[in-house]
Amino acid sequence: MFTVICLMLSGVVVGFLLRRWRMPFVSRVVTALVWVLLFLLGVEVGGNPRVVGSLATLGVEALVLALAGVAGCAVACKILFKDKNAR
Repeated sequence: MFTVICLMLSGVVVGFLLRRWRMPFVSRVVTALVWVLLFLLGVEVGGNPRVVGSLATLGVEALVLALAGVAGCAVACKILFKDKNAR
């Protein structure tokens, strides 16, 4: 974890030092690297028999969590943003 934080902070420092230079390619490189990382994550998950064996359970749990999150946000919005014209 310390390595990740140090790499991130060093990237911030380098970005700060090079902020006057225009580097339009950086956005495309970052996007490509994110796609590669997602692919490799899929390879890792697909190669793990425990994860593949419990995909149905994980899918149901993910669906329940997503629906609960949406419902909670909807209720919170209803409470926080009451229609001021309604009486």
